[in-house]
Amino acid sequence: MTKAHIWLRAESKPLEERIALTPDVARKLLEAGFKITVEESPLSAIPAQEYQGIGCDIVPAHSWQQAPQDTIILGLKELSEDNWPLVHRHIHFAHVYKEQQGWQDVLRRFKTGKGELYDLEYLVDNNNRRVAAFGYWAGFAGAAVALKAFGKRQQLDSTAQTDQPVLDKLASMPSKQALVDDVAESLSPLARPPKVLVIGAKGRSGRGAVEMAKSVGAEVTQWDMAETQVGGPFEDILDFDVLVNCVFVQEALPPFITLPMLETNGIEPRRLAIICDVSCDPYGTYNPLPIYASCTTFDKPCLRIIEGGNPVDLIAIDHLPSLLPVESSEDFCQQLLPHLLQLDNLNLGVWQKANKIFTDKLSQV
Repeated sequence: MTKAHIWLRAESKPLEERIALTPDVARKLLEAGFKITVEESPLSAIPAQEYQGIGCDIVPAHSWQQAPQDTIILGLKELSEDNWPLVHRHIHFAHVYKEQQGWQDVLRRFKTGKGELYDLEYLVDNNNRRVAAFGYWAGFAGAAVALKAFGKRQQLDSTAQTDQPVLDKLASMPSKQALVDDVAESLSPLARPPKVLVIGAKGRSGRGAVEMAKSVGAEVTQWDMAETQVGGPFEDILDFDVLVNCVFVQEALPPFITLPMLETNGIEPRRLAIICDVSCDPYGTYNPLPIYASCTTFDKPCLRIIEGGNPVDLIAIDHLPSLLPVESSEDFCQQLLPHLLQLDNLNLGVWQKANKIFTDKLSQV
């Protein structure tokens, strides 16, 4: 007997090559009796043909709007901005529960269409720990991009070209090792290893950032709750070359750093040159780095937030794991598989909890 119908939609976010369902996981769902439809996608790192070969139905990109109403629409990133009602059950990272910009408009679409949202960020176990996350890969990629930017900055500084962008467009890498080799090459001309501070070092993202930084010989300092519990701002951050923020924020915190801190060098010149905000939530009220107002992108990865002879560049890309789309997707989908196998009953386990959060938030619209 056929179980639930899962519809893997093509991502609409530019340069998003990850996918919410890999062929290996899709095969296991098919074997369990689920029906799977996969949209063709010019962005995905995994072509639709790989799904067709295992028995999935293949349909044109963005055709999920015509799917039967009882279909479960599975994706990764938020839906494209629009205003027509949402009638299906959706699973993806929606970025609306922390009252980010436009959150009410998104939820209003669900309310009007009587659809439901099961936000991947809020699939949690009995200890409120996320059951599936890209965190490790976000931290790994974030540290990689930050270190690559630092290497380029040093080269530009040595030739007095501080007004030049520190990074060109980013492109996905074929493997973790290829990314490590690329960053190591960027740092090879430097006379000394960069000093890197990772905040939130004990979490998934933090562990990924620490591993990346150590793999290329950086001098890494790790902060977590013990080091930040007194509350910021923290002047010591200015003594590092690179800051990688990996803190998963669930409440308002005192800022770790502020723009006036960065603008004032004090007696000693500020050392901090590159900031990567892996947590990347400039639109909400829970941002511990209130020094920027919009995300950066793979096309324009760096934002200069301090000009002049000792500039500061910031990286805030909200889909960093796309730098390693295949490995990060495979890891995430394997974490999610046990729960996907329970999609026949959304009133149990992590799905029930996610739905309660949705209904509670919907009542505020």
